[in-house]
Formats: sequence, structure tokens, C-alpha cells
Amino acid sequence: MLNKISAALRANLMDKNNPVYIPEGKECFFPSHKNIIDAFRAAKAALFLNIFSHKRLTDAAAQKETARLLKKCRAMLVTEIQNTVCLFCEDEEYCARNMSAAAKTAGKFIAALPEIQKILLSDIKAAYDGDPAASDPYQILLCYPGLRAVCYQRMAHFFYKEGVQIIPRIITEYAHSKTGIDIHPGAEIGNSFFIDHGTGVVIGETAVIGKNVKIYQGVTLGAKSFPLDKRGNPIKGIKRHPNVGDNVTIYANATVLGNINIKKGAVIGANSWVTKDIK
Repeated sequence: MLNKISAALRANLMDKNNPVYIPEGKECFFPSHKNIIDAFRAAKAALFLNIFSHKRLTDAAAQKETARLLKKCRAMLVTEIQNTVCLFCEDEEYCARNMSAAAKTAGKFIAALPEIQKILLSDIKAAYDGDPAASDPYQILLCYPGLRAVCYQRMAHFFYKEGVQIIPRIITEYAHSKTGIDIHPGAEIGNSFFIDHGTGVVIGETAVIGKNVKIYQGVTLGAKSFPLDKRGNPIKGIKRHPNVGDNVTIYANATVLGNINIKKGAVIGANSWVTKDIK
């Protein structure tokens, strides 16, 4: 009985007409959720070592621990990036070129972390300055779901820009599952970004957000109905989400749709429905 079911399941997967068909032998190249999450958690711990180490560390010890976390992160990412490159590579067999590309991308990410850290520190300051309920900046990092989601999105955005597939979505969907905040890794977000409360926030792939922007729970920066090709499939790769200027505030449950422009300093009220430019 079980052998028969097992054979049927395998036959379904190996049917070339199924949407997730993969040639036999490629299965080993699917990335590991666990390893990717562990790698990004190690990167986050390195970014904020003094807060997440739970230890009293000398400067030398802190530098050594940071290096250990970065080494762990890089090694795990090399493996997972390599898997995704091989998964989508037209060559049927593993090649040294894919390993070299994976190592280069992982190294570039590690090198980019100081700049990502600076941007996240600006996000923490924006949250502390913008929320009267925040009694200290430490709780922003330790407790606020908005900062947690943005932290992972900013790291994922690096890989999105590098053209790495699957991995950026895995980590932003992990953040989504933990925070209720859904930010696509493709979204471009300026410094000093603050999501207050956060539950139900959705930010689409081609959204562009300026500096010093504050949004509240339930806000959607989404797309309207998109054009279809001759076969009835959605046309991909087009700009379809809002452009939000600097110093904009968007209050709870506002819905902003389409490739529209929201002017610098605009304030969008709660429960608004916006589909045209705010000039």
C-alpha cells in the first residue's frame, strides 16, 4: 500500500507538466530553510553583538566572537547560494564556476554589513524618536517587530540586488511569519524607516520608500491589477508599487496602490484608499 502511494507521489513530481518539476538529480540543490535562517541570525548577532551575546566581552573577545559569527554566516551562505545557482543553472552537473560565484557573493555580503548596520542604527533612532511609548532604544531592537522585519529585509535586499534567487524570499518570509509584517526583499527603503506596531503591513517588490518615513499597522503599499500577456499570464518585471517620498507618514490601514508618487512630507490618513499621485 505505502509503496504504491510512494510511487504515485514520485510519478506526480517527475511529470514534466507539473509546475515544480525539476530534473532528476537537481533535488539536492534546493536551499535549506534552516541553514539560511541560521546564517541570517548569525549575521544579525554580529551586527548587534553587545546586545545579543549576553556576555561581558573585552574588545578583543568581542572582535573574536564577531569574526566567528561572520565566518559561520559566510560558510553557510556559500553553500546555500551555490545550491540556488546550481538549481537554476542550465548545466546538468556541478561546476567550479558556481562555487566561485557563491563565494564571491557571500564575501560581498559580509563586506556590506557595516553599511547595513549604520542604516539599521538609523532605523532604531527613528523608532525611538517617533514612539513616545519607547522608554529606551534597546527595547526597539529587542522587542519591536518592525525593526526585526526591516533588519532581515535589508539583508535580504542585498541578495535580491545580486540576483540570488529563493534565498531573499526565504528570509523575508521567515520575518513575516515571526512579525506579521510582509516586506518583499526587492523593496527599496531609505534610512530612518519606522514601522509602528506593524501587524498586517505589506510592502511590495517594486515599492520605493524615501528617508524618514513612518508607517503604522495594516498599511499596504501594493499593486493594482496588472497587465496580462497574450497567454493570460501576468507580465513580470514591471514597476507596479508606490514611490513614497522623504518624511512621509502613513497612518493605520491605509492602502496605497500602483506605480504612483507620494510627495515629500505628505500625511496619509488612516483607512485611506490611494490610487493616484499625491503632489
